[in-house]
Amino acid sequence: MNDLLPAFQHAMAQLPLVAILRGLTPAEAPAVGQALVAAGFSLLEVPLNSPESLQSIRLLRKQCPGALVGAGTVLTMQQVREVHAAGGQLIVSPCFDAAVVRETVALGMVALPGVLTPTEAFGALAAGAHALKLFPAEMASPAAVKALKAVLPRGTPLLPVGGITPEGMGAWRAAGADGFGIGSSLYKPGKAAAAVAETAKVFVGAWRAMPG
Repeated sequence: MNDLLPAFQHAMAQLPLVAILRGLTPAEAPAVGQALVAAGFSLLEVPLNSPESLQSIRLLRKQCPGALVGAGTVLTMQQVREVHAAGGQLIVSPCFDAAVVRETVALGMVALPGVLTPTEAFGALAAGAHALKLFPAEMASPAAVKALKAVLPRGTPLLPVGGITPEGMGAWRAAGADGFGIGSSLYKPGKAAAAVAETAKVFVGAWRAMPG
């Protein structure tokens, strides 16, 4: 059993919003991480195409021990290993690659590959994915979520990612979305931690105000 899976499931039950911190620098990481955790976030993702992303992951693990921290834009098995060595707990990808998912599972981390079709979704689950990232959400719709949820195994977490705003979450959730990955609407490079905190509170409030 993956030791991190219960922690991931608990985080999803508390607030299933993944903060995507593309462009975050190590200098910003501690303050931004603490601001997000204070607002209620416990799933933090640093895309690997951010400056010194592995160092930011290390710092977030140290500063935010109650959160699950990982990497996004993970494309290769070697990158999975590097994230693991840096203390990462989540592996998020923009696409589905069976080898990446299997390596993630083998190393005891949580796998969230990107999918857009039923074929990709079922392939990802067969490889061991713990949740599915519907990406890019701009190419899908709430109707697509409803259709996918009708055929996916019961309990499979499906998180739309791409262009998610507080105002837009309701339609997706009503269709069956289990959470969201939130990127530039929440954080952009150089955005001060205090401003990130205020935006985070808006997202948290919007999620909690919606019927579950």
